[in-house]
Amino acid sequence: MGDSCSRKRCKQNACKSTQLAICSHQVNESKHGDLGEFIRAQRERANLSLRRLAETAGISNPYLSQIERGIRRPSAEILKNLARALEISSNSLYSRAGLIDEELPPASVFEAIDADEKLTGEQKRVLLDMYRALVRSNGTKSDEEQE
Repeated sequence: MGDSCSRKRCKQNACKSTQLAICSHQVNESKHGDLGEFIRAQRERANLSLRRLAETAGISNPYLSQIERGIRRPSAEILKNLARALEISSNSLYSRAGLIDEELPPASVFEAIDADEKLTGEQKRVLLDMYRALVRSNGTKSDEEQE
């Protein structure tokens, strides 16, 4: 009798393990789907075709399509390339992919402009002057002016 009891318990534990695995799999699939939907939305916002984004990120069209549909899980390196091609924060993709717990707070406008290597010093100055003027026109002070 003790033997049948232990077999029964073993079957119950196996069932629970299977349920946990299925549940975990569904969470991961959901995350991949959310990531894929986010990437697709960012691609459309940037007015890029699937082919153009794939080319810019250095991946194949079918692979990007599978990522967008939540079928494939991209590596951190692929996410970094996609973020660069979409001109968004790689942390936003890492966060959505579950690679980091939460997204880092966004950089200030001043930090973002200053860090952009594509702009010359003069272009940065003009952008910052324009930003300050726009903020003042709203009757508020920019973060830089409040300090």
